[in-house]
This record gives sequence, structure tokens and C-alpha cells, in this order.
Amino acid sequence: MITVFGSTNLDQIGTVSRLPKPGETVAGGTFSMAPGGKGANQALAARRAGAEVRHVSAAGEDAFADLALELLKSGGVDLSHMRKAEAATGIAMIFVDAAGENVIAILPGANGTVSAEDAERGLAQLTPSDTVLVQQEVPQAATKKALEIAREKGARSILNTAPFLPDTAKLAPLADIVVANETEFSLLTGRPIDQLDAAMQDWVNRTGRTIVVTLGPEGARARTPDGPISVPAHKVKPVDTVGAGDTFCGYLAAGLDAGHDLATALRRAAVAGSLACLKPGAQPAIPLKGEVDAITR
Repeated sequence: MITVFGSTNLDQIGTVSRLPKPGETVAGGTFSMAPGGKGANQALAARRAGAEVRHVSAAGEDAFADLALELLKSGGVDLSHMRKAEAATGIAMIFVDAAGENVIAILPGANGTVSAEDAERGLAQLTPSDTVLVQQEVPQAATKKALEIAREKGARSILNTAPFLPDTAKLAPLADIVVANETEFSLLTGRPIDQLDAAMQDWVNRTGRTIVVTLGPEGARARTPDGPISVPAHKVKPVDTVGAGDTFCGYLAAGLDAGHDLATALRRAAVAGSLACLKPGAQPAIPLKGEVDAITR
């Protein structure tokens, strides 16, 4: 079982020819809404990868809540620990340009009410065979508690360092596996990306944990106490990169939960993240297990 502890949003997505500069107005094209939030995205990705998944989060008592939870419900994610909050459902406002790049602003709403008590309730039945997957779109005290509970109960824990926060570097060593993109890893270590391999090794030496760095079209690298791993991306022409990192994290957790070694789980996660770039939106673009199997078998 994978328990994803984190955010639930409704994404509001506008397409533009190019991303505006500060103070600039750019005419747009289409507008759509889709379920999102890093926690919910990763929960659905793990579920589509074939895992049994529980999502612990909060949503508002408003019209956006049903839309935000629609694909999780239809996908079979356990929502028994979703809490109704006296706040609006979280919103992500996203602009995507013609090359598939994006800028995102998050309005936390109900996500801002997620607490350490939610972690205690949602992870009370955790066992050593379980996996806990967390991000940083809910209050950091709640995320810290979730990682502490995972450690206490002997469960595997994975921290995705997005969005990067001032105390991420202090929090990260609580997780068994840390997943960061290039920018986040530089912030985590204070080292430039051209020192990636050395910085990854220093991280492992200092913490004794595993670090995974996603490199977009270049795939991903990991460093463990037993050595390095590198996996390629599946080459695609991106339509929309929103949610690719979340897809990677969900598939990584599912692969490890299914008993795959880290190299195999990373390879499947990298392929899934690439496939997620072929469709617009976050959750609607997450590939099914069969699509990843067809490439990785």
C-alpha cells in the first residue's frame, strides 16, 4: 500500500503562445480545468501504475471539490482519509506555452489547513511493508510529521522536494529517498548543476539516504549508499510538461512498492514521466500501466 500525504487542487489551465514577462500581457488561446495538486497527481500516478493507493489530504466544501477529486474517485484511489475543510479547494493557475513549458501559481486553500493531526490519523495503520510519498504543497509541519511517522513505523518514505521551501534542506534527510529536479537539487545542496555527480555523492555520504535527480529529456540519476544509477528518458515531443514530475514520483513509488529494484523502478518512472508530456493537463495525461509496460518490457 502507498499512502500519499499531500495536496489536492483544481488546475485552471490557459494556453499562450509564449510565457509573459513580468508586467507583460500576452494573448491566450484555450482554457480548461482539470484535477491536480502534487499529492493528488502522485496518488493517481501510483494507482495507474498498478499500486493500491490511499490519499490523505483536504478539500473544500465547494463546487471545485468534486471536480478536483473526480479522477481519483474513478481511478480507485482510497479517499477515506480526505477531510472536508472550511476553506476553498486549492487552486493552481497554470499558463502553458507553445513549447509545452509552463508557469504555475498555487492558491493553497484547504491544503493550507492540512496538519500534523491529519498525518497522525491518516498514517495510523502504517506497516513496514508500506510506502509513504510526500511533497511540499501542504504545511511543512504536517509533512515533517508524516515522515517521522513513516520512520517510526519502519515504512519506506519518499520526499519530492517540490515546491522547494526555505526549510527543505533540513527536512529532506528524514526521508529514505529524496526526489528533486535540477533546480531543486542545486538549492538543496548549494552546488551548481555542473557538479551534480559530486554533490549527489556528498549528499549520500552526509545523510546515508538515496537521492534521485530528474533531468527532463536527459532522464534521471540516482545515488545510493551502494553506488550510482542512471536511466534515460523516453524521447518525445512535449505537448505539456505539467505533471511530468508528479507522474515520475508516483510511478517510482509504485515500482518500489511492487518489489522492483531501484534501477527498474527509475526506468519505468522516467518512461511514464515522458509519456505524461504527450497530453495537456496533469492528471488527464498520466499514462496507464500498460502504456509504460509496452515500452519497458
